[in-house]
Amino acid sequence: MFRRFYDPYNDESRSGPLKGYDTAQVCLNGQPINEFAESQPAHNAKFCDKCGAETITACPKCNATIKGHYHSPGVLAFSNYKPPAFCYQCGLPYPWTTSRLNAARELTNELENLDEQERESLSKSLDDLIRETPSTPVAVNRFKKLVKKAGSVAADGLKSILVDVITEAAKKQLWP
Repeated sequence: MFRRFYDPYNDESRSGPLKGYDTAQVCLNGQPINEFAESQPAHNAKFCDKCGAETITACPKCNATIKGHYHSPGVLAFSNYKPPAFCYQCGLPYPWTTSRLNAARELTNELENLDEQERESLSKSLDDLIRETPSTPVAVNRFKKLVKKAGSVAADGLKSILVDVITEAAKKQLWP
């Protein structure tokens, strides 16, 4: 018996920014669980098998679905899905973005090689590293200078926290 799967690309009820996208399921810590949460629900999970966090398929603030795999008709593509940092509907950060920013700020506050003003300056720069803004190049420069002063352990810690939410432009400049 032939079973027809839900195909979000051909779903006539979808329009605008979701046309062609499946819904993604992501844990609250940002681990992708299933980028095909609608078309292949058998792979969904209530909790993450890597960290145990609860999973979501929609923005907790506005309830817009999380964009998953983009379906291109007639194209078989391999995917390296990365959950978005911000909701396309309300513009607010997803929980994993917020928790990574908070962790980076916490680490910044513990850097002994920086004075209070430098720690505060580094902490404020983090927002412009995860968003593409006119201040992003300034934030990159400040981050490089202050992290160099803070030392390699601080640099490695901040990189491991931020690598999944920092903009691609900032990533290329900071970690070529």
